[in-house]
Amino acid sequence: MGLTSDRVIVVTGASRGAGKGIALGLAGPGTTVYVTGRTRNEGDAPLPGTVQATADEITARGGTGVPVICDHADDAQVAALFERVRAEHGRLDILVNNALVVHDDLAKKGPFWEKPLSMQAVLDVGLRSTYVASWHAAPLMVAGGEGLIVNTSSFGARCYMHGPAYGAGKAAVDKMAHDMAHDLRPYGVAALSLWMGMLKTERTAAAFEANAEAYKQFAAHAESAEFPGRVIDALARDPQLMDRSGEVLIGAEVARELGVTDIDGGQPPSHRGFLGDPTEFSEGVVE
Repeated sequence: MGLTSDRVIVVTGASRGAGKGIALGLAGPGTTVYVTGRTRNEGDAPLPGTVQATADEITARGGTGVPVICDHADDAQVAALFERVRAEHGRLDILVNNALVVHDDLAKKGPFWEKPLSMQAVLDVGLRSTYVASWHAAPLMVAGGEGLIVNTSSFGARCYMHGPAYGAGKAAVDKMAHDMAHDLRPYGVAALSLWMGMLKTERTAAAFEANAEAYKQFAAHAESAEFPGRVIDALARDPQLMDRSGEVLIGAEVARELGVTDIDGGQPPSHRGFLGDPTEFSEGVVE
């Protein structure tokens, strides 16, 4: 029942952006959503959004939003998050690994060695943090005999996008989902990676405004930040979910297959033809 109703969900990195949108897309009556982030008060970060504001909007939509200040670079804070979930509910149904360090120079043009070495932080909060959160979440799901872990990813896993640190991080969370799925399958728990398109977030809104002509085509086809959440909701309710476990999925294509539309009723396009196909992994297993 936990994947279709009375759900307990954790969405990481949800003060704003994709995480906030995903949390709202999963919100609804009977759903408890723990939202994590580092922003406690408006103004603490350059962009608007706090974990409390996200939680309040979830509650306003009929769910129960639970704000959790959590730095996903700190393993102790992550452990405390999942211990709280265990103590308060005894189970976890859905984990969305979305926390990511978005460096100020991420979209800056130029070779990687001319960008700050601190760009590798995306491999800490993004890649490593996905492993740590999943490590804590898995026992809660296994004990319940069902669950879904989703790693948010992008076409940057296959094409050049923002340089090698970002690309390697996205390719790695794709492979991580595939391998976790192998371990989790006997327990009825699914793991997958979801490629999102260009999203309308606080950050991209600022970029669109500053470079309207350059981003004109992307803006016309951008997905709302809630769209990936709607797709994850549909996947969780899909009776064939376990058949998809271990796969890398394009959100726009899954949406079309499962009849999911964006908040404006539209159907965002897939960028497969331009940016590349999802990775397909070998079926070989070496224990």
